[in-house]
Amino acid sequence: MHIDMDAFYASIEQLDNPELRGKALIVGGRKRGVVSTASYEARKFGVHSAMPIGEARRLCPHAVFLVPRMRRYVEMAHVVRGVLHEFSPLVEAASIDEAYLDATGLERLFGPIENMGMRLKEAVREATGGLTCSVGVAPVKFLAKISSEMRKPDGLFMLRPEEVPGFMAGLDVGRIPGVGKKFAAALASVGVRKAGDALRYPRDFWERRYGKAGLALYERAQGRDSRPVVPFTPPKSESAETTFEVDTRDRDFLKAWLLRHAERVGRSLRKQGLAGRTVTLKIKYADFKQITRQATLPARTNSTDTIYEAACELLAALSLEGKVRLVGVGVSGFDDVRPHQLSLLGAGVGPDPDVVEERRGKLDGALDALRERYGTEAVVRGRLFRTDGGEGPLPRREE
Repeated sequence: MHIDMDAFYASIEQLDNPELRGKALIVGGRKRGVVSTASYEARKFGVHSAMPIGEARRLCPHAVFLVPRMRRYVEMAHVVRGVLHEFSPLVEAASIDEAYLDATGLERLFGPIENMGMRLKEAVREATGGLTCSVGVAPVKFLAKISSEMRKPDGLFMLRPEEVPGFMAGLDVGRIPGVGKKFAAALASVGVRKAGDALRYPRDFWERRYGKAGLALYERAQGRDSRPVVPFTPPKSESAETTFEVDTRDRDFLKAWLLRHAERVGRSLRKQGLAGRTVTLKIKYADFKQITRQATLPARTNSTDTIYEAACELLAALSLEGKVRLVGVGVSGFDDVRPHQLSLLGAGVGPDPDVVEERRGKLDGALDALRERYGTEAVVRGRLFRTDGGEGPLPRREE
C-alpha cells in the first residue's frame, strides 16, 4: 500500500489559514527558488513542483506565494506516520509526504484491504484535522505508488494481482520508475511505448542493450518488484542549501551561510543520534554550473563548528569562477553516536582535539535546548550578524 498526502505543504497552509482555502496557493522559495508544492487550484494553471518561482508567477500571477514552514510540515508528517503505525508495524517513509505500508495478512484485523484503505484515509483526515491522502493498493511497491496517482486527490485505487498483466499492457512506459525522458525516447525508437511492449523482446536483449537499467525495465514490465517495505532506513546524508536572491562573490557572505547550514545540519544529526565523517560543499554559479568538493574528517562528528570549519576550508581552496547563485553544506558517512574514547597521543601539543570536540558538543547541546524551547532565532551566533552594513542577523531566506 502506498500513501501519498495530497499537496501536503499547501494543504497544511490552507488548513491553518481557512482564508486560503479554495485559492491558488504556491509554497516555495523566494524570487529565485523553486516551487515546493502547489495547491490543486494552482495546478490548473500548469504550476508544478520543482518549477522555478518566476515561471510559476508568470503562469499564475494571482496565486498566494508562501515560504515553506518546514517545522510545521514535519510536525504533521509525524502525526500521519503515527496513524499509519496504528494499522501496520511495517511502514516505510519514502519522503515527508508519502509512505509505504505492508498490509500482508491484515485482512484478519481490518477486513478486505480496500476497506482498510478507506479506514486509513479517514483516520488520517481525523488525526490531522482535515488533510486528505491518496492510497494505492497493489501486489508490489512500484505498482502501489503508480496506483496512488490514479485517483488523486483524496482517492483510492486497488490493483489486484490478476489485473496486473492488463494494467501493464496499457501503462505508458514513462510511468515506470527509472524511465526518464531520455530512456523513454530510446525505448520509443525500438517501438516500446507501453510497458507491455517491452515483453516483445527477450531478457538478454534488454541486458545486452541497456545493462542493469534494461533488466530492471524487463522486470517492471512484468509487474515484478522484489523490494520489501523497510520500516526504517538510516539517511545516507544530511544537507542544507540556499539559493540567493542576488548572485554574489562575497566570501564573508558565503561563509555566513555555511555557518547557518552547518547549524541546521548539525542539529538535525544530533536529533537523530548520527555523526558523519564526510563534509560536502556545494556551489552553483549564476550560469547554473554546479560543483561539489568533499573533505574526510579524522573522526565522525555532528558538531556545528567542526562541520563549518571543514566547509570553510573547502571554500578557501576554491577559486570562484564567477558569481555564486547557491551554496550548500552536507554531511555523510554516518554512524550512530557512540561513547567517545579520548586520545592519548599528542597530549600537550596544542589544543587536545578530544577536549575541543567535547566542549563543542556541550555548546551545541545547550544551543539546541534553547532553540527547542524558545525558537530557532532565540540564540544567534555573532558570526551570523550581517557584514554588509545591514541591521540584524543574516536573514533566513530559503533553506
